[in-house]
Amino acid sequence: MGRLDGKIALVTGAAQGIGSAIAEVFLREGASVVVTDIQDEAGKAFVAQQAEHFAERCVYRHLDVRREDEWQSVVQEIESRFGALHIVVNNAGITGFQDGFVLHDPENATLHDWQAVHAVNLDGVFLGCKYGIQALKKVGGGSIINISSRSGVVGIPRAAGYASSKAAVRNHTKSVALYCAEMHYNIRCNSIHPAAIFTPMWDAMLGTGDDRAKAIQGVEAGIPLGKFGVPADVAYAALYLASDESKYVTGIELTIDGGILAGASTPSPKQD
Repeated sequence: MGRLDGKIALVTGAAQGIGSAIAEVFLREGASVVVTDIQDEAGKAFVAQQAEHFAERCVYRHLDVRREDEWQSVVQEIESRFGALHIVVNNAGITGFQDGFVLHDPENATLHDWQAVHAVNLDGVFLGCKYGIQALKKVGGGSIINISSRSGVVGIPRAAGYASSKAAVRNHTKSVALYCAEMHYNIRCNSIHPAAIFTPMWDAMLGTGDDRAKAIQGVEAGIPLGKFGVPADVAYAALYLASDESKYVTGIELTIDGGILAGASTPSPKQD
């Protein structure tokens, strides 16, 4: 039996990267997955790739996580088609650099750019939790998983909006967890904090050609395990939090970062 047999999951930002990896692992473990994104062509292509093995258990729906009406529509459709919703993964997010470099430091960032990052990363999670709670409580509970970041734990001087939004996701997760416990909804809510996971989100920051190779080496030099992680590393963490194996786990922060938040990796003196 799969670890998610019979479960219905909604994953946002699932057309590529961490989101698509989570969707694929969930499918392999028996869940039916609604893949959502604003990148419609990529989302439909991903679902088409899964069709051979998972047939009707994987569907794509457009969802701009900033829009409350679209959340309402997608959740209503899931309940109508599948009869339930058990798992919500709020993964959709932007760095603020997806369209090229802009100033995102605390002194020079524009209010517009600051708000644009928060609209996706924070408002989208708020709405996902809001409508996730309303759907999951109807079926006696479930799991909400919010993708925060290492940047939600430490400051990022030149990506202040991203860091702020991810810190807010970290804290809101705990509020949701405590609220659902207080209401006896049997809904768990946890956050995952990835760092240095090699996804398309890094493209704008790593550049191209020789500069890209040097940039990758520079990032990896600061990772205690010495290399980038891959989306599947995060997907398997999400699988644990989505499954009944974590039925006594709520309000936690699960860090997937190759040891970055553990502290500096300084070589120990050689022993004679």
